[in-house]
This record gives sequence, C-alpha cells and structure tokens, in this order.
Amino acid sequence: QVRMVESGGGEVQSGGSLRLSCQASVPGRTFRSYTRGWFRQAPGKEREFVAAITWSAGRTTYADSVKGRFTLSRDNTKTTVYLQMNNLRPEDTAVYYCGISPNAGAEVTWRVGYDYWGQGTQVTVSS
Repeated sequence: QVRMVESGGGEVQSGGSLRLSCQASVPGRTFRSYTRGWFRQAPGKEREFVAAITWSAGRTTYADSVKGRFTLSRDNTKTTVYLQMNNLRPEDTAVYYCGISPNAGAEVTWRVGYDYWGQGTQVTVSS
C-alpha cells in the first residue's frame, strides 16, 4: 500500500519561507521508480502543478508562478522530497499535495499523470 505523509505547512507573512516535506512508502510490487510532484489547490480553484522531480536523473521542473522562489529536492534514499518555498506571496495560499507518478523518466506536470496523493498540508500567506 502506497503511503505518503506531508508536513511543514503553516501560516507566514508575505515574503516569508516554509519548507514542506513528503515522505513516501511505496511497496516494490507497486512501483520501483517514479516521479514525485507537488501540486496545490486554492479554494474554488482546480489543483495546479507546482514542481516535479524525476527518479533517476533528479531533473526538476517548476510552474512559472513559483520559478525562482521554490526549490524541490530529495534525500539520498529518494524517500523524502522537500519543497523549499521562499518569498511567499498571498497567492501561494493553498492546500499543497505531494503525488507519485509511475512515469519515472518524465517531468510530469499534469494532474492525471499521478496515481497517488498525500493528504495535503495547508499553507497560508498573509499580506
């Protein structure tokens, strides 16, 4: 059973920083390699892509709205991914979800490309 646990959300003022973590437990019979991604969903809006990292090469890709402010990384075991969010803005307010895509070699930016999701963590940025 795939399990993902997100943490690190909270409330900050505009210009502040937060670091989100997502620890995954993926049985080998499910996937042996996978792309990890972060999406976010604000009230009344659809879930949108934020960042993704591929399995082998560790290539990262970002939404234009967060490029230069957010950094996606992972630990050496590839179990946990981190989303460092700097210079946060009120428009970054959303529930942030980490996901797993079986398309391990691609920088998957489309929501339907992800098969598993975490429970979400709230990020609130006040002006």
